[in-house]
Amino acid sequence: MALITCDNLSLGYDGETVASGVSFRVEDGDYLCIVGENGSGKTTLMKTLLGLLTPVSGQLIFGDGLRQNEIGYLPQQTVVQRDFPASVGEVVLSGCQGRCGLRPFYNRAEKRLAAESMERMGIAGLSERCYRELSGGQQQRVLLARALCAARRVLLLDEPVTGLDPKVTAELYAIISKLNRDGITILMISHDVEAAVRYASHVLHMDKTVFFGTRAEYVKSGAGFGYPGGEGGAL
Repeated sequence: MALITCDNLSLGYDGETVASGVSFRVEDGDYLCIVGENGSGKTTLMKTLLGLLTPVSGQLIFGDGLRQNEIGYLPQQTVVQRDFPASVGEVVLSGCQGRCGLRPFYNRAEKRLAAESMERMGIAGLSERCYRELSGGQQQRVLLARALCAARRVLLLDEPVTGLDPKVTAELYAIISKLNRDGITILMISHDVEAAVRYASHVLHMDKTVFFGTRAEYVKSGAGFGYPGGEGGAL
């Protein structure tokens, strides 16, 4: 059974529908890239998957034992978040909050998981550094480590490379691809169609009409025409 099934979803908030006819499936080990113009409903979809918004209509089904609180989430950073006055270790460990239940403290296993996540992201040596003193690329690695503390099997990433220079962007994409190869299912919102075609196994293109299919099917469809990296570009 698929980890996530969306069947003819309509998405919205505050009484306004922003997207409709959204249907796709995410299998264990997939790398799904969600692309489309601003306002097409990409972030609304992600918030719906996280349970922060309720679908206007249609079905959203979690299968194979997946629960919403087992999904790691890396949101778009705000200016306030970039200036957060906490240590790297504290930020990463906060990703274990969903594992604590009613406990007001982190146990040994959760502290070990945070340490392992920092090691995995190559930031173990930064654990005592103040988060707001880090570069943009280092901050994204910290937030990925934090998301890994929450993720059992699935990571949702909302524009993870926004504002990063090309070298750091390539490094972060490589890290995300390795996480996928290591067994983490990835759902990533991106404006970068070229990256979607390069890295994703499947693409969900949200527009006036919704496309969902494999990377190869997306390239053949021409759905990315007119977008950066679309037909006439890297496609």
